[in-house]
Amino acid sequence: MELATGVWTAGVAAMAAVYWFVWVMGAAEVKGKRAVDLQMGSITGDNVKDKYTQYWSFFRRPKETAASAASAEKVPAFVDTFYNLVTDIYEWGWGQSFHFSPSLPGKSHREETRIHEERVVDLIKATPSHRILDVGCGVGGPMRAIAAYSGSQVVGITINEYQVARARAHNKKAGLDLRCEVVCGNFLKMPFENSSFDGAYSIEATCHAPKLEEVYAEVYRVLKPGGLYVSYEWVTTSLYRADDPTHVETIQGIERGDALPGLRAQEDIASIAKSVGFEVVEEKDLAQPPAGPWWTRLQMGRLAYWRNHVVVCVLTALRIAPKGVVEVHEMLYETARHLANGGETGIFTPMHMILCRKPVSSSEGEN
Repeated sequence: MELATGVWTAGVAAMAAVYWFVWVMGAAEVKGKRAVDLQMGSITGDNVKDKYTQYWSFFRRPKETAASAASAEKVPAFVDTFYNLVTDIYEWGWGQSFHFSPSLPGKSHREETRIHEERVVDLIKATPSHRILDVGCGVGGPMRAIAAYSGSQVVGITINEYQVARARAHNKKAGLDLRCEVVCGNFLKMPFENSSFDGAYSIEATCHAPKLEEVYAEVYRVLKPGGLYVSYEWVTTSLYRADDPTHVETIQGIERGDALPGLRAQEDIASIAKSVGFEVVEEKDLAQPPAGPWWTRLQMGRLAYWRNHVVVCVLTALRIAPKGVVEVHEMLYETARHLANGGETGIFTPMHMILCRKPVSSSEGEN
């Protein structure tokens, strides 16, 4: 009798623990994805591990990936694979806005994210009469914040079909589906007419482009003359030393784990924007003081990582989550370590802001 009672008690405790980890602790900061619902985008369960292996092999040497034209042409497809692999994990563990934000005294992570996104509205002077482009919109967290704050019509583009479906579902749930539109496409070849947007922005998205000038040229093309474009760029800073092995390891770790074909140098961004015709209005690293360290959120999340790692291991063992999820989760944790190192050493920033204007005199035939 005592043995049966002990077994029953242990079973109840185990079920309570699973419930706590998966349903209570396992949801995203912005509710929308639970651990038991983790998918790998449009990749079927049996193919997750193979796709992960292909991705890891391709981005093993990031700088070499962008060096040859043949490899550069494959980047969009592998970026698509990357977001199939990580989108649900990002939503579950981070929220619907796939970016960092400056740390602000007395503000929660959610408030910091909202303020960082609403800054875009002020920079590009978005109004309710404007049609705004979100270049690399993910599942639409920034899009919804910007549409709600500005009243503008926002059109987002993402290369990943699964993200399109997620973004549309979130837009409808938020009551913003009439103001927010999502298109599946490559931001290097956007399916939009010349001079069709009043303003544009990209938040930590153009880092996926093999050549930054190509995506900037596309934004320039679809922007109306006089329109403003702001981008938050991932870059190496002036503190980065290519002859320092620890610096190289950190930057390559960021590139490998985030599908980046080579990070640009901070000092090169303005000249690239000017090369396609933009006027540079303002340039600033938003991670600099008075903003607090943006990477502390990654460090504070280490306990959450181990909790989540236990969850994905259990769900994979129970065949609720597909094979390969554990490896993807481990990759993201390792990448987070490199990101935090980059922030602490000052050799990397994910929020180099550049504000550009398409000249008023620009003709539609240009670029």
